[in-house]
Amino acid sequence: MRTLLCTVVFTLALFGAAPAHAQFANRSLGLSLGYMDFNDTKGLDDTMFVGIDASLYIENGFEVVSLSKIAFPKDTTDPRQKRVVGLAPSLGLRYLFMEESIRPYIGSDVSYLIVLKSTTSNFIGIGPNVGVDFFVSDSVSLGVRGQYNFYIALNEKTQTTLTLSAGAAAYF
Repeated sequence: MRTLLCTVVFTLALFGAAPAHAQFANRSLGLSLGYMDFNDTKGLDDTMFVGIDASLYIENGFEVVSLSKIAFPKDTTDPRQKRVVGLAPSLGLRYLFMEESIRPYIGSDVSYLIVLKSTTSNFIGIGPNVGVDFFVSDSVSLGVRGQYNFYIALNEKTQTTLTLSAGAAAYF
């Protein structure tokens, strides 16, 4: 009798339960493709870049984000204008205005730019960014992002870059 009663209660609980709602995961890893305008920073021309980005949701709409870019701009100070390597990792914080399937955001990143050519150049930068992510499933998003960086270095004038990118991310 006890087993029958437990079975009936369990069955009624299953039929009476509310449907499950998916929750978005709070970590992501993605790949970006973008355009970086160096504004002639150290004689570098504008170029395309590939980036690896990651995010970690903290609380109340805030995320810690990272975007590491690799680019191969032309060196306009070189007579042959050969391509050089530019690496630009960044770490920042962004605020999500909405936390649903469309996530517009605003944020700021601290970044480091290293340009590897005959002489290595190092810059530290900070820059605001805006973007939006569109979830195409519970665990995959597509997004666009724009950022304007201000780079400083010792004995150099302040340099600026404009970055526009599109990417895809997997959430887990």
